Amino acid sequence: MSVIAVFNQKGGVGKTTTTLNVAVAAAHRGLSPIAIDLDPQAHLTLAFGLGAVSSSGSAYAFFAEGKALSGLLRMTPQRVRVLPASLDLSKVDALHAADPGISGKLKQGIGALIEETGQRGPIFIDCCPMLGVLTLNALIAADSVLIPVSADYLSLQGVHRLDSALNVLESRLGRKFVRRVLITRFDGRRRLAASVYEELSRRYGTNLCTTRIVENVALAESPMHGHDIFSHAPASPGARDYRALTEELGASGFFN
Repeated sequence: MSVIAVFNQKGGVGKTTTTLNVAVAAAHRGLSPIAIDLDPQAHLTLAFGLGAVSSSGSAYAFFAEGKALSGLLRMTPQRVRVLPASLDLSKVDALHAADPGISGKLKQGIGALIEETGQRGPIFIDCCPMLGVLTLNALIAADSVLIPVSADYLSLQGVHRLDSALNVLESRLGRKFVRRVLITRFDGRRRLAASVYEELSRRYGTNLCTTRIVENVALAESPMHGHDIFSHAPASPGARDYRALTEELGASGFFN
């Protein structure tokens, strides 16, 4: 069982799209995944077709009311159990930032979930795009970090800053994160996209996924309908790429 935080401090890089489709692809492989939405915008929750979720039935209830994760998970048609988010998650930083034990709460909750349910499949955490209480919870709970980076200059600079921030956090926690960088929104017709990929390859070597997620309209459309890419457009390049990515990550031992 692996816990994977999907994180980037820059928006629009495919973080939620990646969490959604890798979790569903893992379910297709029979791995019984869980997807945790830790972004108050609740985009992952909406993409799974769960609609608006009350605070008492969301991840907020875990942090604010001490509800067990097992009682908050919802099974979706994709056979992924989802811990939904609600807008009230945005209050967690303000309410609990001064609590010295808050950053380890999710790790403890996942431990209790495993003990209670025997969960063996991977757990994917869609992080909010800032390094606050929620994201620290995700990183402390995680075994590994998947960093989506869109094929543009600003995203390239952002991943370098994120990599440095993770190095500092590793020093403070006294442990290493297994990392993978994933290039998204890749358009092979653009010279810039190739340059970004070459720079990422030079800097991150084997920590850069060989699979590239190509720019694809179907990937942008599918969450609007509450669908993953495999149910929305199974023959699309996006479906092909996320199948290949899941195979690559699984084969490398990034998750199991």
